[in-house]
Amino acid sequence: MNPAILRAVEGGVMLAVRALPGAKKKTAILGVYCEGDKARLKVAVQAPAVEGKANLALVDFLAERFGVTKRSVELASGELSRSKSFLIRGVTLTQAKASLAEWNP
Repeated sequence: MNPAILRAVEGGVMLAVRALPGAKKKTAILGVYCEGDKARLKVAVQAPAVEGKANLALVDFLAERFGVTKRSVELASGELSRSKSFLIRGVTLTQAKASLAEWNP
């Protein structure tokens, strides 16, 4: 997996995400957005990008995907941008890769 998307940090992992808010279907991973150092995990989010609803939906989705509490998922950057970084605490890089294995090309 591209280290620009997922990398180990102290206490957990940092995940780079490209959010696509307002999806017609449920929140889901669609693949990879961009390449190289700008690569991000592309996630369609059912919630609209209004009043932080999409960010909250992403936190819920990532907590469920990685098997951690919502409190363990922190939006580290990109609050008002489609490009976001999330700190996911309590997960190793190996565990995180396993959690994302179903979509990994």
